[in-house]
Amino acid sequence: MKIITWNVNGVRAALGKNALDWAFSQQPDALCLQEVKARTEQLSEEQLAMLKLPFVWNAAQRPGYSGVATFYKQQPDEIVTGMGDDLFDVEGRVIQTFGAGCRLFNIYFPNGQRGQERVNYKLAFYEHLLNLCDALHKKGENIIITGDFNTAHMPIDLKNPKQNEKTSGFLPEEREWVQKFLDHGFVDVYRNLYPDKVEYTWWTYRLNARQRGIGWRLDYFLVSENLVPRVKDVIIHEKVMGSDHCPVELVLE
Repeated sequence: MKIITWNVNGVRAALGKNALDWAFSQQPDALCLQEVKARTEQLSEEQLAMLKLPFVWNAAQRPGYSGVATFYKQQPDEIVTGMGDDLFDVEGRVIQTFGAGCRLFNIYFPNGQRGQERVNYKLAFYEHLLNLCDALHKKGENIIITGDFNTAHMPIDLKNPKQNEKTSGFLPEEREWVQKFLDHGFVDVYRNLYPDKVEYTWWTYRLNARQRGIGWRLDYFLVSENLVPRVKDVIIHEKVMGSDHCPVELVLE
């Protein structure tokens, strides 16, 4: 079983670059896109024809903003858009699909770089999601959370941790929430497999950051502890272009 996550920073731009051809050529069981920045009715017939799998789409109410899409090989047993709270769901950040014995959350976590109000919103988003996952774990569900977390968890996860200690995305309170998920029955399976490996999934477009290796690891797979024995690999596809993020792949037994 193969799941790919990718913040495409605008699906119409990605399609214009034929960037998604790579993702579909990998024949994933699920492809989770974040920051699609469009509604399906804004896609041309030609663009829709380039989407090679059935999908569920969750767009933000605000045009050209946020949004996620999940593509799948097999019809999920259950599809839920959002987290059941309008405060967060108006921004089109979450799709849940349940099938093959686990619940997959495709999430575009809020970015806190527009000020303290958005940092607070981001932290509240983390809290609401964790409460939801705690309840699902109590019911015996296995969960995979993937997407753009907009937070680098540990110093190893970004090139310049010291310089970014007061930057949203590496604030102590943001990092603490990622840790809370790990303390509540989740495992960051990339870091579990590769404790000392330095790879990034996002680079600013400024100052040739990608070419210079100045990046952040923002795109994760957190999986329930019960699922960890099924994890065969997590692959960061740094060389795949088309966005300021690169795709990340989870391979399950």
